[in-house]
Amino acid sequence: AKPAAVSTPQPVSAVNPPAAAAAAMPGVAAAPAAVEAPVLAPGEVPYGLEDVKGKMVPLPDTDGWGIMGLDESLNAHRGHLGYRWDMYKKWRWEIDENEGGLEKFSRGYETYGFTETEEGIWYREWAPAARAASLIGEFNGWNTGSDPMLKNEYGVFEVFLPNNADGSRAIPHNSKVKIHLQTEAGEWVDRIPAWITVATQEPDAIPFDGVYYAPPEHERYQFKHARPPKPENLRIYEAHVGMSNMEPVINSYADFRDNVLPRIKKLGYNAVQLMAIQEHAFYGSFGYHVTNFFACSSRCGTPDELKSMIDEAHRLGLHMIVDIVHSHASNNVIDGINMFDGSEGMYFREGPQGYHWMWDSRCFNYGSWEGGRYLLSNL
Repeated sequence: AKPAAVSTPQPVSAVNPPAAAAAAMPGVAAAPAAVEAPVLAPGEVPYGLEDVKGKMVPLPDTDGWGIMGLDESLNAHRGHLGYRWDMYKKWRWEIDENEGGLEKFSRGYETYGFTETEEGIWYREWAPAARAASLIGEFNGWNTGSDPMLKNEYGVFEVFLPNNADGSRAIPHNSKVKIHLQTEAGEWVDRIPAWITVATQEPDAIPFDGVYYAPPEHERYQFKHARPPKPENLRIYEAHVGMSNMEPVINSYADFRDNVLPRIKKLGYNAVQLMAIQEHAFYGSFGYHVTNFFACSSRCGTPDELKSMIDEAHRLGLHMIVDIVHSHASNNVIDGINMFDGSEGMYFREGPQGYHWMWDSRCFNYGSWEGGRYLLSNL
């Protein structure tokens, strides 16, 4: 049976703060009024409590200004810090009410992108400004009319591909895919799915391709080692997998696992901080111009090879820290999420605030409901 339509409400109060709160922006000294939690009936779960993987995590019952005791210079920004804290609490309540809690809200990958059921494959993509869309790829000969997608009232496109008659998946593992979109201006464009888990670049080619990555169960790497116990102190070795080879080549997750991790352990470190794990079309950005947020860099290997590398680090007693870039994104339109549905402000701020002139990149709109889901799910 077809699941219920994806519900992605966008509370006006969260996206557009009221005038009283907006008045507390930088330069305004007065603190805004606190956002009050709704009155609860006897027996209801207190405001700010939610189930996070079986654990109840309360929202701190403070005014958010305790940090002033650590840095008195922040008093100059007291009004704005109070505004941010109140907006955080308001967002938490909005998410609890509309999405069933922060933890559930941050599992967008269970709905968006490609998801599998026993009967077939669902593909869903939020693209509110697009008029029409279809899923294309090697599986259907890149036929733009083969698998059209339906758009619901929340701007989410979806299509279901039932299994083949022999029970095999409609999209083979490791085959290329893209979404074909008609923008509001009427232009047809091809994009790599925003939630793709693998994106690759063919030798001597310029653009990247999205890849449907779903290896058979027996080919998927299974973790064998638990995370090491929490150390009293961290001694962190920062590394870039691609640049870790002695030879002038891009190194692999496998080589880093076999040859670099043992040296890090021998030197007495207990943690490794990895740069440039998220996929980035421009290698010279050192991984800071991310194009595909849910994909690990294919230059160094597959997701399962990355898992094997992390598992070996755990076996050696090394903690693994991964740099996640959520402050900005590549302005690459062909390979990334910039102008995904043809609009400037889908995931990002519009106008000058949406561009980082020093990095030549796009700045996220943290007030966007779906933008928040995308980034939180990426953690």
